[in-house]
Amino acid sequence: MIDKNNVKLGIAPIAWTNDDMPELGGENTFEQCVSEMALAGFTGSEIGNKYPKDPAVLKKALDLRGIRICNAWFSAFLTTKPLEETVEAFIKHRDFLHAMGAKVIGACEQGHSIQGMMDVPVFDMKPSFTAEEWDRLAKGLEVLGRLAAEKDMVVAYHHHMGTGVQTLEEIDRLMTMTDPNLVYLLFDSGHLTFSGENPEEVLKKYIKRIQHVHLKDVRKDVLERVKNEKLSFLQAVKEGAFTIPGDGMIDFEPLFDILGENNYMGWFVVEAEQDPAKANPLEYAIRARKYISEKTGL
Repeated sequence: MIDKNNVKLGIAPIAWTNDDMPELGGENTFEQCVSEMALAGFTGSEIGNKYPKDPAVLKKALDLRGIRICNAWFSAFLTTKPLEETVEAFIKHRDFLHAMGAKVIGACEQGHSIQGMMDVPVFDMKPSFTAEEWDRLAKGLEVLGRLAAEKDMVVAYHHHMGTGVQTLEEIDRLMTMTDPNLVYLLFDSGHLTFSGENPEEVLKKYIKRIQHVHLKDVRKDVLERVKNEKLSFLQAVKEGAFTIPGDGMIDFEPLFDILGENNYMGWFVVEAEQDPAKANPLEYAIRARKYISEKTGL
């Protein structure tokens, strides 16, 4: 079983407003988003574009609702831009998260990424890194890991559809090339399943390096359409490829068992980006909270 003292539950604001497609949930305010998170029974959040940029303002709004910031996405460009550019952006990002009390920085390499391109097929046009780019990525992430450690924080790499680190083979390569004390892994059940990988296998293999967990389910029928119709990642999201845990094709019980048996400590974050006009964010947040409670006792 999951130890209640080890694991906290958060939910991502992407269910209310999509940062990559602001038209999805454009009408939903920051205040509505965090209020409904709290109402559904979550105590943590990642950061969305509508969140106040001033730590004092954001902290006050979250404290009123009993919510903490646990992580925020960081876009690295280590393969395509000078290291100094990513480092400069990372330090600002790190310091903001540190001010908010977060311990994890979820980083994803965006060099050559197609995840934000509306008309580029996510499976057919997936990027691959050259040997030199792999080297730059690994060494750059270690630099970020050292910068995070200065604030007693960690970098957890977010494997992601439409990027150069998507498959198990690519995750293996990155984990092998990086210092396990500097570069950790953000485990995302949805992205692994979407990519055709077995999330249980990945979790078992890297449980000791996992510092953050995204709970995301996948609708099998939509996934098949994405492949057959050569849809992009953003089109897949709009069509409802992702959903909350318990509403798709993933069996989460073995995943919860592995995490519990290995005394995982950190956050579980429900991150199910959908069109809020089709999937009411509060309704789905409540359903996700109920499912996690039933399966883990949290």
